[in-house]
Amino acid sequence: MKEGNIKISTENMFPIIKKWLYSDKDIFLREIVANGIDAITKYTKLINMGEIDRTEESFRINISVDKKSKTLTVEDNGIGMTEEEVEKYITQIAFSGASDFLEKYEKAGGEGIIGHFGLGFYSAYMVSENVEIFTKSYKNEPAVHWFSDGTATYNIENCDKSERGTKIVMHIAANEKEFLDESNIKSLIKKYCSFMPYNIYFDFKNDGKDQPLNSTDPLYVKQPKECTEEDYKKFYTDTFMDFNEPLFWVHLNMDYPFKLKGILYFPKVRNKLELERGKVKLFCNQVFIADNIKEVIPEFLMLLNGVIDCPDIPLNVSRSFLQNDSQVRKISKHITKKVADKLIALFKNDRTKFENCWEDLANFVKFGCIKENDFYEKVKDIIIYKNLEGNFKSINDYLNIPEENKEDDKKVEPVTIYYVSDELQQTRYIQLFKNEGLDAILCDNFIDPHFLSFIEYKTPDKVKFMRIDSALDGALKNGEASEDSVLTELFKKHLENEQVSFKFENLKNSEIPAIIVEDEQMRRYSEMSQIYGLGVTDAPKTLIINLNNPIVLKIKDLNEEKQKFVIEYVYLLAMSSFKKLSVQESEKFINANLILLNGYIS
Repeated sequence: MKEGNIKISTENMFPIIKKWLYSDKDIFLREIVANGIDAITKYTKLINMGEIDRTEESFRINISVDKKSKTLTVEDNGIGMTEEEVEKYITQIAFSGASDFLEKYEKAGGEGIIGHFGLGFYSAYMVSENVEIFTKSYKNEPAVHWFSDGTATYNIENCDKSERGTKIVMHIAANEKEFLDESNIKSLIKKYCSFMPYNIYFDFKNDGKDQPLNSTDPLYVKQPKECTEEDYKKFYTDTFMDFNEPLFWVHLNMDYPFKLKGILYFPKVRNKLELERGKVKLFCNQVFIADNIKEVIPEFLMLLNGVIDCPDIPLNVSRSFLQNDSQVRKISKHITKKVADKLIALFKNDRTKFENCWEDLANFVKFGCIKENDFYEKVKDIIIYKNLEGNFKSINDYLNIPEENKEDDKKVEPVTIYYVSDELQQTRYIQLFKNEGLDAILCDNFIDPHFLSFIEYKTPDKVKFMRIDSALDGALKNGEASEDSVLTELFKKHLENEQVSFKFENLKNSEIPAIIVEDEQMRRYSEMSQIYGLGVTDAPKTLIINLNNPIVLKIKDLNEEKQKFVIEYVYLLAMSSFKKLSVQESEKFINANLILLNGYIS
């Protein structure tokens, strides 16, 4: 038996170990399994290069738990190691087994070597009291047994392992018993190893009945032309456990100037009142890295579900590196472009499907425009809104911008577009608009107030938005109203306690005695102030009294008691069409209706 000291390059080793120790320690299983995948990949490449005779054996990773001996074992039938290689790759962990292998065979090509054997191996000590290695190289040399209790010393000796490959035996620490639970280990395999390129078995028996726990040929690594619609749907359900069919998907497949494969799915939205975070899984050569890495995947795309495989992004790398890496930025831009291209193609080639999907897409597209200017510039002309008739139109449709003039701001005067934020609450205003042939767009998602302000900011000379209850369009009026001093005094007297000003207008619709309007900009400022806790009160409201309404015209002929009753009732009626009444207002409104009801019955 030989004893020695492990030669640790602390500069490379300790920052990684410390990071793992204070984050997800279960990532050790990914590292150990990935090492086994590397070992198999190396062996198959030697076969392909003719250095080893081709074999019919199937390559695999076998994982097993022994609760009695408190061990977790991962075994591969890959290239194996000699004693010299164990010394080099395990005890001198400043070296990388994968890097050394690639350097030796760089002319033959080295795709598929995943990580750094030494570093990955030592992650086992996060959950183990001690670790053993049993390994036999493909070369005609004795098998080797290596053992260390996690200190700076180790033992190495020959052993009687007869089959080629490497077995890692982890003696699980007393406070890490969860890693002896079979269901937990299977769950971790599914999380980290679902798409690794060689079969992974749990408690392999070699009787032909075992089923691998992973898929070695996931859909995203195939060419799009090889995949059917049912294939895409099944992969989505199996991967994300979402049994609602996705709306559609984008299949990413690129080899130059960088390698990128993946599928991004547009899911159905369960609640339009919030942005539901999706899950985009990032892989490196079919090895799981993490979910929703914003340095690689633009933030707005995390509303989607999907898998992305980037061999150019190493498994163990700092986020500061990703933020500053030009290649990563190119990958991010490419993904954004492909998603935008898919939406544009759907809009142009299947407008009906695009419109049917819009309710699910709207928040995603609007959020993406706000977060990513490149995305906005690509999709700005396909953003659509439903109008009062239930038809979809784009902003350009409302602005009547000819195709050839879209980019020429000087040829287009700013246009006011009215919008509805609550169809039920604003029914009275909608009816007024419809009666006069006016239109408005429906903007009832939570993101719409921000998005409308964003569009105004991006197109200040083209468009401005006004909520349907923010002002009276000229088309609703029948000329200018003449001053009525008597009515003015009556309304001033009986509404003196209400937080509202008033003015008289001649509305074309004579059935409405009054409506409330609230200045658009003041309301936006008030809403923003309340969001940020600035303590600003509600925006001032104006009661528009309709001099064309017979009830209003008769007020002067009533006695003082009835004048007060009718004026207050007209005010509450207008307020009920504008917003949800307060408790006090509701009580007054109910009492007024009871008086009217009793009078009608009697």
